[in-house]
Amino acid sequence: MPSKSAANAWKTRDVAAGDAAALQHGAIATLTLAVMTALLSFATASHATAPGQIMSFTTMVGVEGAFVGHNPIRGVLGDELPWEVGSVKGSLSTDGHLQLSVRGVVFANDPSVPPNLRGINDETQFRALVSCLSDNGRGKVATVNLTTGGFPATVSGDSDIDTVLSLPKQCVAPIIFVLAGSEDLWFAVTGAEVD
Repeated sequence: MPSKSAANAWKTRDVAAGDAAALQHGAIATLTLAVMTALLSFATASHATAPGQIMSFTTMVGVEGAFVGHNPIRGVLGDELPWEVGSVKGSLSTDGHLQLSVRGVVFANDPSVPPNLRGINDETQFRALVSCLSDNGRGKVATVNLTTGGFPATVSGDSDIDTVLSLPKQCVAPIIFVLAGSEDLWFAVTGAEVD
């Protein structure tokens, strides 16, 4: 028959082994809970800080008619000659990220355009201008116009603009313009022309 001390040793080992297993299961459960909490916190933080999209657009109108050299929009004059737009894809997010891809922004096939310029772009760069209306803090509405640097433009009127602007705290009723690289005249503006 085993001695009392040997029996107690086996009981102690059984209790110790059981405690170790319980501790191990508890540690795994705690670790799992910590990982899940961290992942949930990360997902919530990522969602909360992700910029929202103010606008996205797939149409712009080339300067023409009453806008050629006259009737500025938010203080920006149209070019002295009419332009046309092939295709556009653009977006502006709340963090000021502007992405704008234009194709075929060229002089219009119009009698007022010299024949050698029709259907081409004579600028080596295009810029974008974002125009917002904003509260000026004194009960009045202010126009805030922000212009990008120049981005390469082809003779066929293709350009990709991808930049971040410092938008005002409020950016109400935003308008996006495509400007000449060399002067503050617009060639295209967000909007649509219905045939």
